[in-house]
Amino acid sequence: MSHHNTIKGNSYSNLTRRLNRYPLGAPPSELLFKILKMLFSEREAELASLLPIKPFTDKKAAELWKLDLKDARNILNDLADRGILLDYENDGNITYTLVPPMAGFFEFSLMRYRSDIDQKTLSELLYQYLNVEEDFIKALFLNGETQLGRVFVNESVLTNENALHVLDYERASEVVKTASHIGVGVCYCRHKMKHVGKNCGAPLDICLTFNSPASSLIRHGIARKIDAAEGLALLDQARDNNLVQFGENARKGVSFICNCCGCCCEALIAARKFGFLNPVHTTNFIPVIAEEKCSGCGKCISSCPIDAMKLVAAGGPLRQGRKKADPDTERCLGCGVCLKVCNSGALKLKSREERVITPVNSVHRIVLMAIERGKLQELLFDNQVLFSHRAMAAVLGVILKLPPAKQILAGRQFRSRCLSALLKNSKL
Repeated sequence: MSHHNTIKGNSYSNLTRRLNRYPLGAPPSELLFKILKMLFSEREAELASLLPIKPFTDKKAAELWKLDLKDARNILNDLADRGILLDYENDGNITYTLVPPMAGFFEFSLMRYRSDIDQKTLSELLYQYLNVEEDFIKALFLNGETQLGRVFVNESVLTNENALHVLDYERASEVVKTASHIGVGVCYCRHKMKHVGKNCGAPLDICLTFNSPASSLIRHGIARKIDAAEGLALLDQARDNNLVQFGENARKGVSFICNCCGCCCEALIAARKFGFLNPVHTTNFIPVIAEEKCSGCGKCISSCPIDAMKLVAAGGPLRQGRKKADPDTERCLGCGVCLKVCNSGALKLKSREERVITPVNSVHRIVLMAIERGKLQELLFDNQVLFSHRAMAAVLGVILKLPPAKQILAGRQFRSRCLSALLKNSKL
């Protein structure tokens, strides 16, 4: 259970409030404050609490912090070196973003081996906060319809017929081939679990990042720069190890693809525990069984990362006492790992009846998540200095907390206008 008895007004409480202005925040608890104290000094926590949600410049940070530009730049670079900020270079200009805890500085803290923090202690705290306390995981994966991540189908098991129904953005290989930058780092999930003695034997150096975030992580030594050929080889290695490719829920500019196991990955653990609530977006496929071919060997059951496959009685007078595999299509990710291990050819993929909708890009996804989580006002009125901004934020906050029917009536036109404007003109 979470505990909320921290002293209001201290730097870590201020930082927590700032983190929770973003659609994906971090529920306050004593464990969270212990984690933040390991990653931020008290002064850094206070400075970070003042940063905008949207990208900002070093000049903006210096203004907010009331520091000279040189000092502000030194602090920003140090935070970026530790994966707390991402920095983006564009036409000689640098902008910064304070990343959320996940996908963000929780992962970046363990995506490489480092001695400036006690990674074992940090891992133990993260394990307790994410895997035992669970408030964070529930807030991350169970709020709203639009989720952080989506599953990519295992391309090695696609038939020619299947391939006709797979769009480019649904292929992990296409993300690799079209990325402007590619980085690889240590798998945060298995690294964390290794420190608490619960890791599996799946590869560690296999966590992929792409495009502008990858450029920042590479520049600061958090990820290693690789080319598309090595990236594709790592995808193959992941498939050979029956790992699930789980990436950012966006069609364009995907920033990460994790190669996940069911025992260590928070997203897959959430899918196993809360699958009926759809904590991650599935592929557009589900497996079907050819009963006459299924031997009931159980390999697909043991390989399923979220326990969405079971053995049932095969039935029929000629199959008495025989078993067959039976997928739970309501919970199934459609990853195709089960097909990879089936030696009898009894499994194949078919298209879901209703296509899964993927946001256009990260801006689209973040705005949708903010609307669903009642935090759109935080994005629209990020610099809440003027009274008019505060008043508008309060009004919008009320609208977003109306009962669903009234919220739709009050917000339909406003929502569409905001999405159109933000998608056209903004980068969050």
